[in-house]
Amino acid sequence: MTRIYAIIAALLVAVVLGGLWFVSRPAGDDDRFAQCRTTKIAGGSSQIGGPFELVNSKGGTVTDSDVITGPTLLYFGYTYCPDVCPLDNSRNAEAIDILEERGKMVTPVFISIDPERDTPEVVGDFAANLHERMIGLTGSPEQVKAASKAYKTYFKRQAEGDEEYYLIDHSTFSYLVLPEDGFVEFFRRDLTPEQLADGIGCFIDNM
Repeated sequence: MTRIYAIIAALLVAVVLGGLWFVSRPAGDDDRFAQCRTTKIAGGSSQIGGPFELVNSKGGTVTDSDVITGPTLLYFGYTYCPDVCPLDNSRNAEAIDILEERGKMVTPVFISIDPERDTPEVVGDFAANLHERMIGLTGSPEQVKAASKAYKTYFKRQAEGDEEYYLIDHSTFSYLVLPEDGFVEFFRRDLTPEQLADGIGCFIDNM
């Protein structure tokens, strides 16, 4: 059933975004990342990303400038996710290690869309179990909603299920953000760790 929910969530994302994201040829020659891009965003990459204020694993309030101090790979999910989130973030962690072996440091970040269950401690443990440098973030419902809106992500709690064991439909993109450039690319979940590392590495090489 969770696979069906994931498919439904992906379709809803496509409807909500209304064509904001679509696969295209690389951008024009005036874009120094042109050779790296596999996607094109209507209105430009500035349409995605922006300031956010969330809570880290120690319970402290942090902003995007506190978190994004170097190349950063963001993922929005939740710790109770039965399959998609652990798989996606494990893939991201593997890509981060591949990049580190190539001399490129990237920080993986997990942002919870389930603030009711994902306390700072829960998010911190989830992130630490996936990668020693992964940053886990949560926040109030308002803070989480604002961060999700900035990155044009989708999430919705399923109607069925009790108060403790509910599931959440959500989008599954990973977002590459650079301190000086902001959001530059999103990556789909069907990429292998090596393909993801190659894609991220291209952007770092052209920073």
